[in-house]
Amino acid sequence: MIQTADIREWRTHDVVDPGGHKIGTLEAVYVDTRTDEPSMVTVQVGMPTRHRLVFVPLEGATVAPEQVRVAYDRSQVKKAPSIGTDDVLPAEDEKAIFEHYELDYAPGPDGRRQLARR
Repeated sequence: MIQTADIREWRTHDVVDPGGHKIGTLEAVYVDTRTDEPSMVTVQVGMPTRHRLVFVPLEGATVAPEQVRVAYDRSQVKKAPSIGTDDVLPAEDEKAIFEHYELDYAPGPDGRRQLARR
């Protein structure tokens, strides 16, 4: 289990896929509102003038010096739903992220969003 405090230290570090291919740069950590445990990160991808943030699950991720290795292939991550670098994920768009990675989606307590940025 990756702890929130630990993963925050890795902001701006490389995020790589299982094969070691760079996906992008870690931007933020999102926790599951039901458990308050780290669930996903946003990764900055794209060309220098056209950055966007994609969501990547932390399930199966490992932390190594200067990088976070996620369990998903770079091509799958880059096709994931994204937001602009200054945008906020609308609650109604959360489900699409989970579906992209074939993960179960369940809204948080009282029907609130499942992901919260920390």
